[in-house]
Amino acid sequence: MTTSITRRQALSMVAAGAAAGLATAASSPACANVQAGRPAPEFAATDSRGAQHSLSANRGKIVVLEWTNHECPYTVKHYATGNMQALQRAVTEAGGIWLTVVSSRPGTQGHVNGLEADRLTEERNARPTAVLLDPKGDLGRLYGARTTPHMYVIDRDGMLAYMGAIDDQPSANRSTVKGARNYVREALDALAAGRPIALASTRPYGCTVKY
Repeated sequence: MTTSITRRQALSMVAAGAAAGLATAASSPACANVQAGRPAPEFAATDSRGAQHSLSANRGKIVVLEWTNHECPYTVKHYATGNMQALQRAVTEAGGIWLTVVSSRPGTQGHVNGLEADRLTEERNARPTAVLLDPKGDLGRLYGARTTPHMYVIDRDGMLAYMGAIDDQPSANRSTVKGARNYVREALDALAAGRPIALASTRPYGCTVKY
């Protein structure tokens, strides 16, 4: 009897350790090479209308990846104030690509299907090139996306130029948008002017991505 209990306890400990490992992997970058100044990982993903998108297909253009969750108050802050839409317009009107990514798994906060994603885009007057649906979290884990929002700016050569927070105000308070240091806009302006990016990597803030 004692041996049987000991085995069960040992199995429980192994299972708990495995579960903890999975949780850690889900909340940390899946690829150690996802760093500013290195090539951005290639990906292929499907958007809300069923179209395919890849990084290589957009070579020669600035590409911005925005992880989102429309129910997250940090995301709401940037959309309710028009801050995110202004950045989207700045990129797309200059010929760049803006891909909003939804990595919430089914049944969790922020998960949407294609029709819901398109409705949100219209209601919020958003201007992404496309909304990528990532319910299995493959794209999110590939890039190590941890929060909503979590922002990535990729230059015309496919190099990851910036990754991290949208700005320096880790608050859900909408009033903090005004006067904030917008890291994404700084990165875009630097790329446009051919200047080095002052801060190529910052700590993202927001709700955790619901893998």
